[in-house]
Amino acid sequence: MGAVHAMVSAGTIKLAALILVFLATPVAPNSEGDALYTLRRSLSDPDNVLQSWDPTLVNPCTWFHITCNQDNRVTRVDLGNSNLSGHLVPELGKLEHLQYLELYKNNFQGSIPAELGNLESLISLDLYNNNISGTIPPSLGKLKSLVFLRLNDNKLSGQLPRELVGISSLKVVDVSNNDLCGTIPTSGPFEHIPLNNFENNPRLEGPELQGLVAYGTNC
Repeated sequence: MGAVHAMVSAGTIKLAALILVFLATPVAPNSEGDALYTLRRSLSDPDNVLQSWDPTLVNPCTWFHITCNQDNRVTRVDLGNSNLSGHLVPELGKLEHLQYLELYKNNFQGSIPAELGNLESLISLDLYNNNISGTIPPSLGKLKSLVFLRLNDNKLSGQLPRELVGISSLKVVDVSNNDLCGTIPTSGPFEHIPLNNFENNPRLEGPELQGLVAYGTNC
C-alpha cells in the first residue's frame, strides 16, 4: 500500500511539474498582430477607430477593421477614410496572406515601405488621397497577384517603376495628382490603362515610344 501511495504521489508531483512548465511557457507571439500593433503605435487616431486593437489577444482577428481567413491569418485591413495620420511601417510586409490593404482618404505621410513588396497575396493596394511622399518602390513589381494599384492624390515623386510592367494581373493603376517624372509605360498591363490615370503629374511624359525616349526623362 505504501509503495502504491508513493507511486501516486510521484505521479502527482510530475503532473504538477508539467502544469507549472506549461503555465510558465510564454504564448508564442502573433507576428501579424505585432505588425498591426506597430502600425497602430505609429498613428494618431483621434476618432478611436483602432480602440479594439488589443495586443494581448492571441491574434488580431477579433479587431475591428481586420478580416481573417479560416486559419486566422489576416487577409484584409480596411481603414479607409478613418481620420488617421502618421506613417506606414515596414512591419506591414509581414502580413503574408494579406489581399486588401485599404488605407485611402487619411493623412498618412512619409514613404511607401519597400517591404510591401513581400505581400505576395495582395490584390488591392489603395493608398490614394493621403500625403505620402517619396518614390514608388520597385519592390511592388513582386506583387504578382495585384489587380488594383491606386496611389493617386499624394505627393509621390520619381519614376513609375518599370518592374510594374511585369504584373500581368494588373487592371487598374491610378497615379494621377502626384509629382512623378519620366515617361508612362505602354507595355504589359499599361497598354490598357487610360491616360487620365496619369494626369496632373507635370513632369510625367508619355505615352512613351518604345526605344525612342529614355524613360528617365525630366527626372
